[in-house]
Amino acid sequence: MKSARIMNIKELEKKANEIRRDIIKMLLEAGSGHSAGPLGMADVFTALYFDILKHNPKNSKWDERDYLILSNGHICPVQYAAMAHAGYFPKKELMTLRKFGTRLQGHPHNEILPGIEVSSGPLSSGLGQAAGIAYGLKMDKKKNQVYCLGSDGEHDSGIWWESVLWAGKHKLDNLTVIIDRNNIQIDGYTENVLPLEPLRAKWEAFNWHVIDVDGHNIEAIIDACNEAKAIFEKPVCIIAHTIPGKGVDFMEFDFNWHGKTPNPEEAKAALHQLRTLGGKIKGEHE
Repeated sequence: MKSARIMNIKELEKKANEIRRDIIKMLLEAGSGHSAGPLGMADVFTALYFDILKHNPKNSKWDERDYLILSNGHICPVQYAAMAHAGYFPKKELMTLRKFGTRLQGHPHNEILPGIEVSSGPLSSGLGQAAGIAYGLKMDKKKNQVYCLGSDGEHDSGIWWESVLWAGKHKLDNLTVIIDRNNIQIDGYTENVLPLEPLRAKWEAFNWHVIDVDGHNIEAIIDACNEAKAIFEKPVCIIAHTIPGKGVDFMEFDFNWHGKTPNPEEAKAALHQLRTLGGKIKGEHE
């Protein structure tokens, strides 16, 4: 007999796959946006919104909430989909992605969509914002956790490393960064554009506790975030090794899908693959 925890993980895996399908539908309807990153981070966002985060979709400014900061804002379709499934707004609104007047902009805008903590846009800025929030919470002696989601490509920027250094200096043990280590960026593979390895050693040298994790193993993601809470006097970096375009074979590992959306035929093929991968969700309609 399976344990309650295993059953719960299976449900989370199905939820992540449902979110991937919504991402494809959103991007097809929008006609623009990013495919590879959102699909690759669906398991991480599912783990966050349905297990890890302390949050209240009906009261997004709840004082005891955990803070989620998305630094690489272009992967926002996965955050929007996870938020809709969590109850922040109706799922039907997902189909307004990038349309004129929508709350679901191409980068998250915190003044129009409840549940978005900071506006995203300039790459590499999110970690500094997250570190500032974490520092302020410590000053106020609050127990809230801060989670910053970022990309491996953002490591090309100096402001990113300045934030890494600053957070390490101030021992922000209420800050956890989750890196989407998918090895691609808009110009190609990260190790061709500007090599990052040894990435773990670099973070450790800046006084961070580092955890490597399979970014598609939801149980491992949850365990890593729980481990992060037990680390004192160091911020935590979780390097989530992911597959860009996860679940769609013609997108996986192909950097050309970083900022590309599927056409109707490609979307149909992608949805078929994802339906086959995850099975039909009970009560779901095409």
